[in-house]
Amino acid sequence: MGTPTRLLRARAITLGSDSRWCEQKISKKANNLCVLSTRGRGFSCSSPLTVIVSSMTYEKELAAAKKAATLAARLCQKVQKALLQSDVHSKSDKSPVTVADYGSQALVSFILERELPSEPFSLVAEEDSGDLRKDSGHDTLKRITELVNDTLASEGSYSFSTLTTDDVLGAIDNGKSEGGSVGRHWVLDPIDGTKGFVRGDQYAIALALLHEGKVVLGVLACPNLPLASIGSNQQHSSSHEVGCLFFAKVGDGAYMQALDGSTQTRVSVHVSAIDNPEEASFFESFEAAHSSHDLSSSIAEKLGVKAPPVRIDSQAKYGALSRGDGAIYLRFPHKGYREKIWDHAAGCIVVTEAGGIATDAAGNPLDFSKGKFLDVVSGIIVTNQKLMPSLLRVVKEALNEKASSL
Repeated sequence: MGTPTRLLRARAITLGSDSRWCEQKISKKANNLCVLSTRGRGFSCSSPLTVIVSSMTYEKELAAAKKAATLAARLCQKVQKALLQSDVHSKSDKSPVTVADYGSQALVSFILERELPSEPFSLVAEEDSGDLRKDSGHDTLKRITELVNDTLASEGSYSFSTLTTDDVLGAIDNGKSEGGSVGRHWVLDPIDGTKGFVRGDQYAIALALLHEGKVVLGVLACPNLPLASIGSNQQHSSSHEVGCLFFAKVGDGAYMQALDGSTQTRVSVHVSAIDNPEEASFFESFEAAHSSHDLSSSIAEKLGVKAPPVRIDSQAKYGALSRGDGAIYLRFPHKGYREKIWDHAAGCIVVTEAGGIATDAAGNPLDFSKGKFLDVVSGIIVTNQKLMPSLLRVVKEALNEKASSL
């Protein structure tokens, strides 16, 4: 007997800039979803190609992603706690990289493959093993392998032979996928905010899943982010409880829990309820090299924002914004920089499932279907639906003024 047609509540995964609900009548046959009719509120779901995944899907993928990110966070915490100078190296682009970056990537890769053995595995990730395969990388590789094995042993649910250095190299190099618009691809930044990690500040393990080019789930493990809200006048909460895990899957909302698995709560469905720009506070990158602070300051002045910016590293900003700690996130990379999908995929779905909007500076939805890079106009802006129209107008004005002054 066929599965009866049911009325499900679902979100359109193709409309990254609008997360309002639509109702769709969906028939499930042979494990495929077929849209029979749509009744939209706020947007039109015009084609089965735009569908629309029931909140009942991706359960095991989300569970695997949460497990992988949590264990990777455990490894990273251990390294950061006793960070040794020998653990910090330099990649060819001169950015700092630690054994934790490599260890986190190897661990996530291993766990996803182990937890989801029946699915084709594709991983788009930041690191590769090139430097570790050199003679100069031998000691680093040995340390990474020890960290990965120790972390897996502490978790306790896996029974396997101790991973070898070759196993770890292979797990790291699983991340060489190019992604794209066909099939499923995991997207990982093993440590987003490496400079913050090295300083002892904010960082995140950011993991997302793309399906046919759309972000369908995301997990952000933020080991140093307080569970309590961080205010606009301080970078850290007075709360001693730190370590947050944000997660979301399409159509099911966004959630936050303590990194140890306790105190799960649903994140606000409105991100921030602020509709007066003067009352808004905003996030931006800690490092001036990562985003134009001058342009952000100009935009804040035009909006009448009175609170100083909260500058923190990594996609922890997306998590903090999703729970309403601030109302706006601005990122304007310097000329020539190309945004990578792993820097935004997980954070984007956490914010949009919490009711927010993430677009480029021209108001276009972020497109993760083109491979490793995001083709964005000028920058990325994230806020709630009420503030977005005025923010887009002011951003355009500020960008035009900047262009005319050159």
